[in-house]
Amino acid sequence: MLTAQRTRSTPVLADADLIAAARRDAAAAEAAGRLTPQVAAALTRAGFPRHFVPRDRGGAAGEFGPLVSATAQVAEACASAAWCAALFAAHGRLAAYLPPDGRREVWADGPDQRIAAAVVPPQGQAVAQDGGWRLDGAWRPASGVDHADWVLLASWTPGPAGRQHRIFAVPRSELAVEDTWDSCGLRGTGSNTVRAEGVRVPEHRSMPLETLLRPQPGAARCHAVPFPMVAALIFAAPLLGIARGALRTWTAERTGGPAPHPATHTVLAEASARIHAAGLLLDGAAARADRGEITSLAVAENRRDAATAATLCREAVDSLFRAAGLRAHARDSVLQRAWRDATTVAAHGTLDADAAARAYTEAVLTPDGDDPA
Repeated sequence: MLTAQRTRSTPVLADADLIAAARRDAAAAEAAGRLTPQVAAALTRAGFPRHFVPRDRGGAAGEFGPLVSATAQVAEACASAAWCAALFAAHGRLAAYLPPDGRREVWADGPDQRIAAAVVPPQGQAVAQDGGWRLDGAWRPASGVDHADWVLLASWTPGPAGRQHRIFAVPRSELAVEDTWDSCGLRGTGSNTVRAEGVRVPEHRSMPLETLLRPQPGAARCHAVPFPMVAALIFAAPLLGIARGALRTWTAERTGGPAPHPATHTVLAEASARIHAAGLLLDGAAARADRGEITSLAVAENRRDAATAATLCREAVDSLFRAAGLRAHARDSVLQRAWRDATTVAAHGTLDADAAARAYTEAVLTPDGDDPA
């Protein structure tokens, strides 16, 4: 269990204050379609936005293991809070690849800037203008944007070898937010649409997506790991916590009651085994990202393990929900919310099991000289 003591080696903490606030406001976040300001502030104090911020900007340049553990802990209390927490951390990592002047501008007021993003797929329109870019159009979804200080957006732009997937860092104050998020799960993430009208972005606040595949020499370990090696890992972390919370709820509802139905034994044993296996897979993937050799096979193994863990968690939550009876279908059912949240997270493209399987097979059968890009 993580504690409230903050060190460089454990900079992200799912402390008691954050967990209590997330649990207390989970229903309110779902009803409002966004996190409460209190939860957004608590996850910032816990250190999620600064977790991957470079040390020269005051951040922790932290490891993936603590992030996965803390995110899962928060997700047991509120999946939407955990999703935003993980993405604020992840987007800080992406912004760390901006040119030096861009990094200085983004974190001029300190490392706790909350950063939302809509970078895949490219959307809107970017036109070169006056040594920078002019952005127009709409981007969605951008999780946590109502509480963000900055937003990363992506559009197609001309490049040396054809069109280029380019990312732009824009102050949240220069964008309009449209309340469009109405999903069955992760309802409290506020994954709304942002709109730009003639927003100018200087060159130093932009970068091509390929920058994330070939980190600069001498970067901290968390910035030396290519994006595909850790993207699925970060998205799977909330799902692990959702599944653990669902298991705890389902078990508590049956503790001390009448003799369980015979099928209860199988449901409980199989669901708990799936969740335990998923935790081991994500722990291994995080350790590989933090300390393992970076090769094309390692990248593919991480994608494989994160996607498999996500599938195991979704299957576990689904079996618990189906075995919970009619009461799980009530509007205020915690288990129903977990089922909706788990189903929504598992549908994210980064966790696609078929895509991960293809990448793993290609890495095994047609190695490319261990080039992780």
